[in-house]
Amino acid sequence: MVRVVFFGTPDFAVPSLEGMLAAGHDVAAVVTQPDRRRGRGQRTSPSPVKAAAVAANLAVLQPQRMRDPTFLAAMAQAAPTLGVVAAYGRILPDEVLSIPALGTINVHASLLPRYRGAAPIHRAVMAGDTETGITMIRLVAEMDAGPMLARATHPIGPDDTSEELEQGLAALGATLLIETLRAFEEERVLEKDQDHVMATFAPRLTREDGRIDWTRPAQRLHDQVRGLHPWPHAATYLGDRRLLILRTRVLDCPGDARAPGVILEARGDRLVVQCGDGTSLAITRLQPEGRAGMEARAFLSGHPITLDARFTLTPTSS
Repeated sequence: MVRVVFFGTPDFAVPSLEGMLAAGHDVAAVVTQPDRRRGRGQRTSPSPVKAAAVAANLAVLQPQRMRDPTFLAAMAQAAPTLGVVAAYGRILPDEVLSIPALGTINVHASLLPRYRGAAPIHRAVMAGDTETGITMIRLVAEMDAGPMLARATHPIGPDDTSEELEQGLAALGATLLIETLRAFEEERVLEKDQDHVMATFAPRLTREDGRIDWTRPAQRLHDQVRGLHPWPHAATYLGDRRLLILRTRVLDCPGDARAPGVILEARGDRLVVQCGDGTSLAITRLQPEGRAGMEARAFLSGHPITLDARFTLTPTSS
């Protein structure tokens, strides 16, 4: 049986850790990001992976620096035969990759070579893809460029958010990881090189990704809203008020000839906006900055909007 050191941090990685434990695999140690301030109260709290590891009475390592001699010594003492990474959040240097006897593998949330990088789930949704998946790869020096060990596909529904898709991919990743570990134990691992010419990249998200450009077609804006949920959210301005757009629906009926961003309907639960190419988008849930999220009906009852008011990319006064 392989002896594993597991690297992971967010919720996505927890099913992989728990799956290994449930399958009886030997997890020598868990490496996760240092405790950080999180949430509205900004209280220092552990990562989801640390919480799961502590609950399972596993040894936890939280290095500030990956080349820290104390950390490297602890890794060597754990004597892993295999490293397993699932959304750890840092690039592992050669000094770490060289410790496990069989190398280190990664649970990557895309169908490589598409979407190498930090945000493959979000970028797939934002692109309007209808399918993604999990690829198990061997880690090499170049980011997400190692040979593939296994792949599995997962559909993306037309209204799926990144948050919802991540839950499905986390479960799929755990299943594929257990199958891959079994292949290592049975010495039947097959590696296939990626087609590097076909590689695309999924850079880390920033708040700039959330800026809504209403000249784009409604479907692309709907995909942007879905892909940026739960962070950083798509955002627009009504006058000088910043609004986070949480849920939308592409309307079958076209808009009209008015300028993109113009509000076509604002009554009851209908908040309809003119988009590019003559399309229109219904906003069904939104959040005024600094407030809780709410349905469109609740927003309109407290914030009456006149027709022909307009959502903009920047504050009106800027």
